Amino acid sequence: MKKIMLAMAAAIVVLDQVTKAYIVKNFMLHEGRPVIDGFFDITYVLNPGAAFGFLGTLNEAYRKLFFIAVTILAIACVTYLLVKEKEMKLRLFSYTLVLAGAVGNFIDRLFVGKVVDFLLFYYKHWQWPAFNVADIAISTGIGLLLLDYIFIKRSTNENNA
Repeated sequence: MKKIMLAMAAAIVVLDQVTKAYIVKNFMLHEGRPVIDGFFDITYVLNPGAAFGFLGTLNEAYRKLFFIAVTILAIACVTYLLVKEKEMKLRLFSYTLVLAGAVGNFIDRLFVGKVVDFLLFYYKHWQWPAFNVADIAISTGIGLLLLDYIFIKRSTNENNA
């Protein structure tokens, strides 16, 4: 199981970095190209903050140091949980997704100083912040963890009662 999770994490990191490299090479910063008019564009943006721009206005030197430290800590914590809860398949899968996404965005922070985002969904005046493959992995992993902790754990506890 370890080899499968490691291969999956590596595949996500590679897909994340390949898509970002394609965007950087083929788009100008802030250039957008519609995929589905009025709903979805590929738009090259650099996110200096965390998810959805959180802390993006913090002083650049502090921000970079903060995000590098927090990412290293997050990677260490998720790696610990991967080892500790290795028998719980859904959690193992979830942690692998979160870890792969964290590594993908960490690579950007180290080499670009910001995270490359490019998937932009919108409708009329409403716009979801741009994101990338690593963000999808992190969000999916967290969503599955919530599902596991809230619904599956509750169902197991109710069956044992």
